[in-house]
Amino acid sequence: MAKKPAKEASPVADFEQSLDALESLVEKMEQGEMSLEDSLAAYERGVGLYRRCQAALEQAELRVRLLTDPQDPATAQSFDTDGARNGDA
Repeated sequence: MAKKPAKEASPVADFEQSLDALESLVEKMEQGEMSLEDSLAAYERGVGLYRRCQAALEQAELRVRLLTDPQDPATAQSFDTDGARNGDA
C-alpha cells in the first residue's frame, strides 16, 4: 500500500504548522486591507486551521491521560488517527 505523504507529519508538527498559519492569517486579516470575498475565504480557512489545532490538542490530552493512568487499561482509548500506530512515541 502506498503511504499518503500529507499524513506523515507528527501531530505536534501539524499543530505547530497549523498554528503558525492561523497566526499569519489573523495578522493579515487584522490589517483590514482584504476584500470581503478574500476576508470570507480567509475566515473559512482560519476555522479549518483552528479545528486542526483543536484536534491535535485533544489528541495530546488523550495521550497524557493514557500515560498518567497506565494501571487502568479499561479506560484506555485509541488515539490512532488516519493509520498512525498505537503506542508509538
